[in-house]
Amino acid sequence: MSWKDTAEPVLTRMPSVRRPDGHVPFKRKLGWTAGILVLYFFLTNVLLFGVGSGSSDIFGQFRSILAGSQGSLLQVGIGPIVTASIVLQLLGGADLLGLDTQNNPRDQVLYQGLQKFLVVVMTALTAMPMVFAGGFLPADDAVASSLGIPLTGLQWLIFLQVFIGGILILYMDEVVSKWGIGSGVGLFIIAGVSQQLIGGLITFPAIAPGEGEQYGIFLQWIRLAIGEASLQGGLLTPRGVRDLIFGQGQLLAILTTVSIFIIVVYAESVRVEIPLSNARVKGARGRFPVKLIYASVLPMILVRALQMNVQFMGRILHAQWSGMPVWLGQYDSNAEVQSGLFYYLAPIQRPEDWMWFIGEGGGNTPLEIMTRVGVDLTVMIVGGAIFAIFWVKTTNMGPEATAQQIHGSGMQIPGFRQNVKSIERVLDQYIPQVTVIGGALVGVLAVGANMLGTIGGVSGTGLLLTVSITYKLYEQMAEEQLMEMHPMMRQMFG
Repeated sequence: MSWKDTAEPVLTRMPSVRRPDGHVPFKRKLGWTAGILVLYFFLTNVLLFGVGSGSSDIFGQFRSILAGSQGSLLQVGIGPIVTASIVLQLLGGADLLGLDTQNNPRDQVLYQGLQKFLVVVMTALTAMPMVFAGGFLPADDAVASSLGIPLTGLQWLIFLQVFIGGILILYMDEVVSKWGIGSGVGLFIIAGVSQQLIGGLITFPAIAPGEGEQYGIFLQWIRLAIGEASLQGGLLTPRGVRDLIFGQGQLLAILTTVSIFIIVVYAESVRVEIPLSNARVKGARGRFPVKLIYASVLPMILVRALQMNVQFMGRILHAQWSGMPVWLGQYDSNAEVQSGLFYYLAPIQRPEDWMWFIGEGGGNTPLEIMTRVGVDLTVMIVGGAIFAIFWVKTTNMGPEATAQQIHGSGMQIPGFRQNVKSIERVLDQYIPQVTVIGGALVGVLAVGANMLGTIGGVSGTGLLLTVSITYKLYEQMAEEQLMEMHPMMRQMFG
């Protein structure tokens, strides 16, 4: 028996959201999408019962791309979904699964069931060390005493809450994918990053009690203008200029954020258009666009999630292994890595991580800092290209699958024979190269945005994802509206 025969009884019985029987009207799709978004924000504000003081966010700066909220029911965010996707991308890219998700309906069901099963497993594996190791979600002794249960029992109760939150976000994503617009994963990333961006612009001190005086950029500029706050050393001094650019003024963060928006929107519009014509209907022509960011920005989540899991392992080792070797990593009182292997594998998250020439850099030498920058840049460029290739292959966006889709719609490339192989040869001249270039470009942009800083402390990858997903969401909404106005076009779009 193959692994498919063995696992089929389990994978085919994984609970799933029922697909709509027919066409879902645009307004209803908007309603489902908005409803899930409201539910997402509600769940991020439902705090975990029984967690004591002293909890820390194990995801840290990765939180903006993994959605969710520290200490809430959605503690793990989309982390298990992304980690399961990494496993499937690697297995599918190496052709170890033996699943034909394009032509075989049975394999499609098995693939979807395997993905859900992996998400369930990854949710448990992610939640367990958060609760039982490292003190990331410590159980409150007073709550355990009031309930009359041992501390271990309360820890299992916290684990159950985190696990349920991970399963909820899985099925919320499926509801959006089948009944709404876009994907739930993309929607949750947009929600989390947008919240950070708005907070970075208009935060009031009262919104963040206990964290000192925090002002959004708009309020800080008003305070500087009316004299309530002042730049260090005065505006006309080198120290004041540095504070205006890197400190209170955050000019560099504003410039970086605006630049990323412009670059991503421009890159989304850069494309190679392959002419198409219909062999049966004279005069019916079209174009197949091969965008510069052909694989989208979503593979970047996989690269960052891989780095996040490495740092996750480092923090657990630091918390559990008192004799952890120095070459592996040394951590400060805030559990931030300062040296060793895990330091070099940690991505650059903000300007303070590398700008030693303005007094930042955490006390590390310029050689150590630049080595870390080089490793991060290499991982993002190479990883972005590799995961972009895997993404194109597993989502049926490669030359072969795309050629079959074009041929199946009755279209052909003028001047070439009307068969799949001819279309595939033409697409093969563009798609693989553009996929690699686009994946590497997105990796460079993500590292650059992190190094220069953004509004609200949003990670570069999170900002890239938000802009790209929002752009694609706009295109999907325009397409949905077009099909509502002209129902016959649904047949053309499938």
